[in-house]
Amino acid sequence: MNFRWLGPVALLAVLFIGDQIRIYRPGHKYRVILEVETPEGLKTGSGVLSVHPDRGYSRHGHTTTRGDAVFVDLGGGKNLVALMAHLDGTIDLDGMNYLALRAYKAAGRNVSFNEMSRMTGTVPVTGALIPVLVTFADVRNPTTIRTAASDAMASEFGNGFRLRDIHVEVVPNGLWPLDFGGPLGEPVTRGIAAKLPWLNGAENSSTIAMQAAGLPMTDTLDAREAFTRK
Repeated sequence: MNFRWLGPVALLAVLFIGDQIRIYRPGHKYRVILEVETPEGLKTGSGVLSVHPDRGYSRHGHTTTRGDAVFVDLGGGKNLVALMAHLDGTIDLDGMNYLALRAYKAAGRNVSFNEMSRMTGTVPVTGALIPVLVTFADVRNPTTIRTAASDAMASEFGNGFRLRDIHVEVVPNGLWPLDFGGPLGEPVTRGIAAKLPWLNGAENSSTIAMQAAGLPMTDTLDAREAFTRK
């Protein structure tokens, strides 16, 4: 049997796999951390997102972010969710692509997009950089959503509630796509569908939620991407 073709085929396979990793590997990952003071003490929630620049050959794509909205259990049936969206006239989904970059710049770190993976330390997320915050009276029902102002937690949840801080920190890309945790690197955080079970229900459930919150949307908006992105 002639095995001379095995070497070239193996080389082509290695080159193809390597190129796919180059194209799809995150440019950087960052963790979003929410801290809320409550009568029961400090409550926190966090999630790791990955940012993927367009490295394909068509150059027709754009930078994308993968991950889930951040859910904070405030106790007593109360909750706070930081959506993967900003409000700029209408819902803006692309702001999450540059949230960490803009937060580091606002903190005085003069960094470019391509340098983000080398950043260390946490920086605050303030003002217009704060993602849309919402809460659900019943996490099983998307129509019970309402927006929550970052500077008015007490009026939303009661005395003793205050948003202490939102900050971000870049985390290592790890050995992507084998970033399963530990020394391999932190994977993108998943789990919002378990917290908001209606996400796995009707196809338009995310749109129903956004409309119930009174958030302005364009006709082309995929409302589900405010909650989770693959």
